[in-house]
Amino acid sequence: MHVGFIGLGLMGEPMSLNILKKYDKGELVFDLNSAALQNIVSQGAVGASSIKEIGEKCDVIISMVPKSEHVISVYNELYSTIKPGKYYIEMSTISPAVSKEIAEKVKKLGGRMIDAPVVKSRPAAFSGDLGIYVGGDQADFDKLKPILDCIGSNVIRMGSNGSGLVMKLAHNSLVSEIQNGVNELIKFAQVAGGIDPLTFAKAISYGGGQNFYLDGKVNAIANRDFTTAFSVANMNKDLHLSKELADKYNLKLEGLNLTTKNYEKLMERNLGNLDFSASYLLMEDNK
Repeated sequence: MHVGFIGLGLMGEPMSLNILKKYDKGELVFDLNSAALQNIVSQGAVGASSIKEIGEKCDVIISMVPKSEHVISVYNELYSTIKPGKYYIEMSTISPAVSKEIAEKVKKLGGRMIDAPVVKSRPAAFSGDLGIYVGGDQADFDKLKPILDCIGSNVIRMGSNGSGLVMKLAHNSLVSEIQNGVNELIKFAQVAGGIDPLTFAKAISYGGGQNFYLDGKVNAIANRDFTTAFSVANMNKDLHLSKELADKYNLKLEGLNLTTKNYEKLMERNLGNLDFSASYLLMEDNK
Protein backbone atom coordinates (compact mmCIF):
# COMPACT_ATOMS: atom_id res chain seq x y z
CA MET A 1 0.00 0.00 0.00
CA HIS A 2 1.35 3.40 -1.03
CA VAL A 3 1.49 5.80 1.95
CA GLY A 4 0.83 9.54 1.89
CA PHE A 5 1.84 11.75 4.83
CA ILE A 6 0.30 15.18 5.46
CA GLY A 7 1.90 17.48 8.04
CA LEU A 8 5.70 17.62 8.42
CA GLY A 9 6.04 19.65 11.59
CA LEU A 10 7.84 19.02 14.89
CA MET A 11 6.51 15.44 15.15
CA GLY A 12 5.38 14.78 11.59
CA GLU A 13 8.86 15.26 10.16
CA PRO A 14 10.56 12.41 12.10
CA MET A 15 7.47 10.20 11.84
CA SER A 16 7.42 10.51 8.05
CA LEU A 17 11.16 9.86 7.91
CA ASN A 18 10.72 6.56 9.77
CA ILE A 19 8.07 5.45 7.31
CA LEU A 20 10.44 6.40 4.51
CA LYS A 21 13.23 4.31 6.05
CA LYS A 22 11.22 1.29 7.21
CA TYR A 23 8.32 0.93 4.77
CA ASP A 24 9.28 -0.21 1.29
CA LYS A 25 6.09 0.62 -0.63
CA GLY A 26 6.89 4.33 -1.18
CA GLU A 27 5.83 7.57 0.47
CA LEU A 28 4.26 10.75 -0.91
CA VAL A 29 4.43 13.78 1.41
CA PHE A 30 2.83 17.22 1.69
CA ASP A 31 3.11 20.27 3.90
CA LEU A 32 2.09 23.89 3.41
CA ASN A 33 5.58 24.85 4.60
CA SER A 34 7.71 24.46 1.47
CA ALA A 35 10.96 24.28 3.46
CA ALA A 36 9.64 21.41 5.57
CA LEU A 37 8.43 19.65 2.44
CA GLN A 38 11.77 20.02 0.65
CA ASN A 39 13.61 18.72 3.70
CA ILE A 40 11.79 15.37 3.51
CA VAL A 41 11.98 15.26 -0.28
CA SER A 42 15.75 15.74 -0.08
CA GLN A 43 15.90 12.55 1.99
CA GLY A 44 14.08 10.41 -0.55
CA ALA A 45 10.34 11.04 -0.29
CA VAL A 46 8.28 12.28 -3.23
CA GLY A 47 6.66 15.68 -2.76
CA ALA A 48 2.98 16.21 -3.59
CA SER A 49 1.57 19.45 -4.92
CA SER A 50 -1.56 19.29 -2.78
CA ILE A 51 -3.52 17.32 -0.19
CA LYS A 52 -5.86 16.23 -2.97
CA GLU A 53 -2.93 14.66 -4.86
CA ILE A 54 -2.10 12.65 -1.74
CA GLY A 55 -5.71 11.49 -1.60
CA GLU A 56 -5.77 10.51 -5.25
CA LYS A 57 -2.46 8.65 -5.42
CA CYS A 58 -2.17 6.93 -2.03
CA ASP A 59 -3.83 3.90 -0.46
CA VAL A 60 -3.10 4.94 3.13
CA ILE A 61 -3.26 8.63 4.07
CA ILE A 62 -1.70 9.75 7.37
CA SER A 63 -2.27 13.24 8.75
CA MET A 64 -0.42 14.91 11.62
CA VAL A 65 -1.53 18.53 11.96
CA PRO A 66 -1.98 20.84 14.98
CA LYS A 67 -5.69 21.29 15.72
CA SER A 68 -9.24 20.13 14.98
CA GLU A 69 -9.80 22.94 12.49
CA HIS A 70 -6.72 21.86 10.53
CA VAL A 71 -7.91 18.25 10.39
CA ILE A 72 -11.33 19.41 9.18
CA SER A 73 -9.60 21.44 6.45
CA VAL A 74 -7.47 18.45 5.42
CA TYR A 75 -10.47 16.15 5.10
CA ASN A 76 -12.50 18.74 3.22
CA GLU A 77 -9.84 18.34 0.51
CA LEU A 78 -9.75 14.56 0.81
CA TYR A 79 -13.47 13.74 0.71
CA SER A 80 -13.71 13.88 -3.07
CA THR A 81 -10.91 11.30 -3.38
CA ILE A 82 -12.24 8.73 -0.88
CA LYS A 83 -13.31 5.38 -2.25
CA PRO A 84 -13.41 1.73 -1.12
CA GLY A 85 -9.99 0.30 -0.34
CA LYS A 86 -8.51 3.53 1.01
CA TYR A 87 -7.40 3.84 4.64
CA TYR A 88 -6.92 6.95 6.77
CA ILE A 89 -4.77 7.25 9.90
CA GLU A 90 -5.52 10.44 11.82
CA MET A 91 -2.59 11.02 14.19
CA SER A 92 -3.33 14.60 15.20
CA THR A 93 -4.45 15.29 18.77
CA ILE A 94 -7.91 16.74 18.29
CA SER A 95 -11.42 16.60 19.72
CA PRO A 96 -12.64 12.98 19.85
CA ALA A 97 -16.06 14.19 18.69
CA VAL A 98 -14.56 15.80 15.58
CA SER A 99 -12.55 12.66 14.82
CA LYS A 100 -15.60 10.39 15.15
CA GLU A 101 -17.64 12.65 12.89
CA ILE A 102 -14.94 12.54 10.20
CA ALA A 103 -14.60 8.76 10.56
CA GLU A 104 -18.32 8.39 9.90
CA LYS A 105 -18.09 10.51 6.74
CA VAL A 106 -15.09 8.51 5.53
CA LYS A 107 -16.99 5.27 6.15
CA LYS A 108 -20.04 6.47 4.20
CA LEU A 109 -17.76 7.23 1.25
CA GLY A 110 -16.30 3.72 1.35
CA GLY A 111 -13.03 4.39 3.19
CA ARG A 112 -11.83 3.32 6.63
CA MET A 113 -10.35 5.60 9.29
CA ILE A 114 -8.65 5.12 12.64
CA ASP A 115 -7.49 7.72 15.14
CA ALA A 116 -3.92 7.06 16.27
CA PRO A 117 -2.48 9.90 18.39
CA VAL A 118 1.04 9.51 19.73
CA VAL A 119 2.70 9.95 23.11
CA LYS A 120 6.31 10.81 24.01
CA SER A 121 8.17 13.64 22.33
CA ARG A 122 10.37 14.52 19.35
CA PRO A 123 13.43 12.39 20.29
CA ALA A 124 11.20 9.28 20.45
CA ALA A 125 9.68 10.26 17.12
CA PHE A 126 13.14 10.17 15.55
CA SER A 127 14.02 6.82 17.14
CA GLY A 128 10.66 5.29 16.22
CA ASP A 129 9.82 4.64 19.86
CA LEU A 130 6.54 6.54 20.15
CA GLY A 131 3.54 5.13 21.95
CA ILE A 132 0.44 5.04 19.75
CA TYR A 133 -3.16 4.82 21.00
CA VAL A 134 -5.56 3.56 18.35
CA GLY A 135 -9.31 3.98 18.09
CA GLY A 136 -11.06 2.02 15.35
CA ASP A 137 -12.25 -1.39 14.21
CA GLN A 138 -10.04 -4.37 15.00
CA ALA A 139 -9.75 -5.36 11.33
CA ASP A 140 -8.58 -1.87 10.35
CA PHE A 141 -6.09 -1.86 13.23
CA ASP A 142 -4.68 -5.22 12.11
CA LYS A 143 -4.38 -4.00 8.51
CA LEU A 144 -2.58 -0.78 9.43
CA LYS A 145 -0.42 -1.91 12.35
CA PRO A 146 2.65 -2.71 10.17
CA ILE A 147 2.71 0.96 9.15
CA LEU A 148 2.19 2.15 12.72
CA ASP A 149 5.06 -0.13 13.80
CA CYS A 150 7.37 2.00 11.64
CA ILE A 151 6.56 4.95 13.89
CA GLY A 152 6.08 3.50 17.37
CA SER A 153 7.43 0.70 19.52
CA ASN A 154 4.27 0.46 21.63
CA VAL A 155 1.02 0.36 19.65
CA ILE A 156 -2.24 -0.45 21.43
CA ARG A 157 -5.86 -0.48 20.29
CA MET A 158 -8.08 1.20 22.88
CA GLY A 159 -11.49 0.52 21.31
CA SER A 160 -13.78 2.14 18.74
CA ASN A 161 -13.19 5.42 16.87
CA GLY A 162 -12.34 8.28 19.23
CA SER A 163 -11.07 6.08 22.07
CA GLY A 164 -7.44 6.56 21.05
CA LEU A 165 -7.90 10.30 21.40
CA VAL A 166 -9.62 9.98 24.77
CA MET A 167 -6.62 7.97 25.99
CA LYS A 168 -4.17 10.52 24.59
CA LEU A 169 -5.96 13.36 26.39
CA ALA A 170 -6.01 11.35 29.62
CA HIS A 171 -2.28 10.68 29.24
CA ASN A 172 -1.28 14.29 28.62
CA SER A 173 -3.54 15.60 31.36
CA LEU A 174 -1.90 13.21 33.80
CA VAL A 175 1.54 14.33 32.59
CA SER A 176 0.62 17.96 33.23
CA GLU A 177 -0.61 17.14 36.73
CA ILE A 178 2.54 15.14 37.54
CA GLN A 179 4.73 18.00 36.28
CA ASN A 180 2.70 20.44 38.36
CA GLY A 181 3.38 18.33 41.46
CA VAL A 182 7.09 18.15 40.59
CA ASN A 183 7.20 21.95 40.20
CA GLU A 184 5.44 22.63 43.48
CA LEU A 185 7.55 20.28 45.58
CA ILE A 186 10.87 21.39 44.09
CA LYS A 187 9.95 24.93 45.13
CA PHE A 188 8.75 23.69 48.53
CA ALA A 189 12.09 21.96 49.20
CA GLN A 190 14.06 25.02 48.06
CA VAL A 191 12.16 27.50 50.20
CA ALA A 192 11.62 25.42 53.31
CA GLY A 193 14.90 23.49 53.36
CA GLY A 194 17.39 25.16 51.02
CA ILE A 195 17.45 21.97 48.93
CA ASP A 196 18.50 22.43 45.31
CA PRO A 197 16.56 20.69 42.50
CA LEU A 198 19.22 18.09 41.64
CA THR A 199 19.64 17.05 45.29
CA PHE A 200 15.86 16.94 45.60
CA ALA A 201 15.60 14.56 42.62
CA LYS A 202 18.33 12.30 44.00
CA ALA A 203 16.67 12.11 47.41
CA ILE A 204 13.26 11.40 45.88
CA SER A 205 14.81 8.43 44.02
CA TYR A 206 15.48 6.80 47.41
CA GLY A 207 11.74 6.54 48.07
CA GLY A 208 8.47 6.01 46.25
CA GLY A 209 8.10 9.43 44.64
CA GLN A 210 10.48 8.93 41.73
CA ASN A 211 8.86 9.58 38.38
CA PHE A 212 9.75 10.10 34.73
CA TYR A 213 8.92 13.80 34.67
CA LEU A 214 11.06 14.59 37.70
CA ASP A 215 14.01 12.62 36.35
CA GLY A 216 13.56 13.90 32.80
CA LYS A 217 12.91 17.58 33.54
CA VAL A 218 14.94 18.38 36.67
CA ASN A 219 17.98 19.49 34.66
CA ALA A 220 15.79 21.80 32.59
CA ILE A 221 14.41 23.33 35.77
CA ALA A 222 17.81 23.59 37.47
CA ASN A 223 19.43 25.18 34.40
CA ARG A 224 16.39 27.17 33.21
CA ASP A 225 16.81 25.50 29.82
CA PHE A 226 13.31 24.97 28.48
CA THR A 227 14.26 23.82 24.98
CA THR A 228 11.09 22.39 23.48
CA ALA A 229 10.41 18.67 23.35
CA PHE A 230 6.66 19.17 23.87
CA SER A 231 5.46 22.74 23.96
CA VAL A 232 3.41 24.73 26.45
CA ALA A 233 1.04 25.59 23.57
CA ASN A 234 0.40 21.93 22.75
CA MET A 235 -0.14 21.01 26.38
CA ASN A 236 -2.52 23.96 26.75
CA LYS A 237 -4.49 22.73 23.72
CA ASP A 238 -4.72 19.18 25.06
CA LEU A 239 -5.76 20.32 28.53
CA HIS A 240 -8.58 22.39 27.09
CA LEU A 241 -9.74 19.42 25.00
CA SER A 242 -9.69 17.29 28.17
CA LYS A 243 -11.61 19.91 30.13
CA GLU A 244 -14.18 20.17 27.34
CA LEU A 245 -14.70 16.40 27.50
CA ALA A 246 -14.84 16.38 31.31
CA ASP A 247 -17.44 19.15 31.27
CA LYS A 248 -19.50 17.19 28.72
CA TYR A 249 -19.74 14.30 31.19
CA ASN A 250 -20.15 16.56 34.26
CA LEU A 251 -16.87 15.38 35.76
CA LYS A 252 -15.39 17.62 38.44
CA LEU A 253 -11.64 17.12 38.06
CA GLU A 254 -9.91 19.64 40.30
CA GLY A 255 -6.37 18.65 39.29
CA LEU A 256 -7.27 19.11 35.62
CA ASN A 257 -8.90 22.47 36.36
CA LEU A 258 -5.82 23.69 38.22
CA THR A 259 -3.31 22.70 35.56
CA THR A 260 -5.53 24.15 32.82
CA LYS A 261 -5.52 27.51 34.62
CA ASN A 262 -1.73 27.29 35.00
CA TYR A 263 -1.26 26.80 31.26
CA GLU A 264 -3.61 29.66 30.51
CA LYS A 265 -1.28 31.85 32.60
CA LEU A 266 1.75 30.64 30.66
CA MET A 267 0.01 31.41 27.36
CA GLU A 268 -0.86 34.91 28.63
CA ARG A 269 2.89 35.41 29.17
CA ASN A 270 3.59 34.38 25.55
CA LEU A 271 5.55 31.30 26.69
CA GLY A 272 3.74 28.89 24.37
CA ASN A 273 6.87 27.98 22.38
CA LEU A 274 8.80 26.76 25.44
CA ASP A 275 8.85 23.19 26.68
CA PHE A 276 6.00 22.38 29.06
CA SER A 277 8.52 22.03 31.90
CA ALA A 278 8.60 25.84 31.76
CA SER A 279 5.42 25.55 33.83
CA TYR A 280 7.93 25.65 36.71
CA LEU A 281 8.25 29.39 36.05
CA LEU A 282 4.87 29.85 37.69
CA MET A 283 6.50 28.80 40.95
CA GLU A 284 8.64 31.96 40.81
CA ASP A 285 5.47 33.85 41.75
CA ASN A 286 4.79 31.49 44.66
CA LYS A 287 6.92 32.92 47.45
